Amino acid sequence: MKTYQHILFDLDHTLWDFEKNSEETIYTLYHQFELAGFGKFDSESFYKKYKFVNTQMWGLYNKGKINQKELRENRFKKTLMGLGLEEHEVPAGISEAYTDLCPTKKAVFPFTHEVLEYLQPKYSLHIITNGFKEVQHIKMASSELHGYFKEIVTSECCGYKKPDRRMFEHLLDRINIKPEECLMIGDNFECDIEGAMSCGIDQVYFNPEGVRSKKRPKPTYEIMCLSELKVIL
Repeated sequence: MKTYQHILFDLDHTLWDFEKNSEETIYTLYHQFELAGFGKFDSESFYKKYKFVNTQMWGLYNKGKINQKELRENRFKKTLMGLGLEEHEVPAGISEAYTDLCPTKKAVFPFTHEVLEYLQPKYSLHIITNGFKEVQHIKMASSELHGYFKEIVTSECCGYKKPDRRMFEHLLDRINIKPEECLMIGDNFECDIEGAMSCGIDQVYFNPEGVRSKKRPKPTYEIMCLSELKVIL
């Protein structure tokens, strides 16, 4: 079995449970901004629509088609207008309220802390994420993840976004390591797995839903639960 020295983790959807934390936040905002008063949608419909719009817009962001400002300004507008509100009815400040509240949520995937405790004495652990710098640090502090990681590289700090190989190379250069010494763990096949492949880094595809695709290249490893990392490493 290959010996690694450095383990690279994605953050959202891999360690920090974005869906659970986002859902809690959306339900809070539904009541805080009294959206039921419009009589057009319930809290569940609000969450489902937001999730759909946000996923689409993050896809555009990762491909460089929109910037951070456009993503933050438009996702709630698109969500609420898609649910029947007029543009002037979209509550002022709802986007900022989401950005302030969501990163303070604490939910992580099962076995996150247990696995990090297991890995930390054996490897140097790092985060490489397309998330926004100030938000990612709040998430890590809220969920008590900061203490495990030596380097935290965001797309903002290096000027590139996964799957651009230059983002991975930025981290390699920053800590003076070779691709073959590393293993990348992430949930996004294009950004995390194919991005790592492009610069010769082995990969663990974290696929808790068991999504199948015939068109994808085979990752080095694939897991459905973080606890499986103890078998690999």
